[in-house]
Amino acid sequence: MTAWRPSFRYLVTRRLVQLAVLGALWGGAKLGWNLMVGDLSAARFLGTVPLGDPFALLQVLATRHVPAATALLGGALTTALYVVVGGRAWCAWVCPVNPLADLVAWLRRRLGAKGGLDVDGTTRRWMALGLVGTSAIVGVPAFESVSPIGALHRELCFGIGAGLLVVPLLLIVDGWVLRRGWCGSLCPLGGFWSLVGRLSLIRVRFDPARCDHCGDCARVCPESHVLRLAEMARSGAVLDGDCTNCMRCVEVCPTRALAPGLRFGSQPPRLEDIEHVAK
Repeated sequence: MTAWRPSFRYLVTRRLVQLAVLGALWGGAKLGWNLMVGDLSAARFLGTVPLGDPFALLQVLATRHVPAATALLGGALTTALYVVVGGRAWCAWVCPVNPLADLVAWLRRRLGAKGGLDVDGTTRRWMALGLVGTSAIVGVPAFESVSPIGALHRELCFGIGAGLLVVPLLLIVDGWVLRRGWCGSLCPLGGFWSLVGRLSLIRVRFDPARCDHCGDCARVCPESHVLRLAEMARSGAVLDGDCTNCMRCVEVCPTRALAPGLRFGSQPPRLEDIEHVAK
């Protein structure tokens, strides 16, 4: 019998999606492509469908300015999309900072690195709220002015310059100061999407009867606190809004206890399965 090996199909697909988004925006800026014109805050798909960052719109609204109707429509369409696919799927499947954070996390595991502070993931939600409040006080979208995500994207799509300094800074923070510091603890955009993620339809489904408590899922999960097995056994899925739907847990699970699916399962978990997981 062939030994079981973890799959990397979702990891490869995520990288292809991230490259495709950046490539489409780069092509719109540099080559006049019509596939995606704009940036990660506001763009038009196929020159017609508006897409927008709803967190940026919240900051604009906080400044007491009313965005154009197309911008509001773009924010609504984007929010609706991520209610379906998972709020923090934006973080794992689109954000250009995500590959850097994953690289640092991989290096930490490979090198057996210890240390670094742990910051409660709720910090990013408080930061999101604070930045909306700051926008109201200063009269400009506060996070958009200093966002490392926006800085990195602009450098990659519109020209290489000083904005790439964000790369070593993020590597230092994530590698030595905080464990998965930016994405896991501080990013206010991730905090916003985690709230949307509580409503998401696409989830990682969990079959407690298959789980053998190997712990492989927790070792690769960028937000391992979402893998509360007893809670997952009761609901049949990972329902925490912090889940990025990156599917790394699905790829490494040797018993296939985890799989992508919808939040509402067809079969409720059996009591003995819940007791098995809780032990």
